[in-house]
Amino acid sequence: MVKANEDAVAKLDTELRRGAVVLAVLSQLRTAQYGYSLRQALAQRGMPIEEGTLYPLLRRLEEQGVLASDWRINDGPPRRYYKLNPRGTRLLAELTTNWHALVATMNQLVD
Repeated sequence: MVKANEDAVAKLDTELRRGAVVLAVLSQLRTAQYGYSLRQALAQRGMPIEEGTLYPLLRRLEEQGVLASDWRINDGPPRRYYKLNPRGTRLLAELTTNWHALVATMNQLVD
């Protein structure tokens, strides 16, 4: 029974994190980063993201018109760098405001 409960908690935790991943990624792309550096930055701040989640998300955000990207060659293999464009900057501001409101509401509910 304990194992089943741990599995249920892990699944629910994953669902909670899934909703926060977009905001976490956008928050780190105020400056240009390539995928691996972005993964490291997020992991160092307590938000590890699998490659299989991050790279499709970056492509989707670029297709949605909130990221700009370009290929760069700096002492190594070519890397695709991503950065917020003006639309992405506005989206980050809106999502950040919404996040703070949600956190305040949740703190009232769970405390």
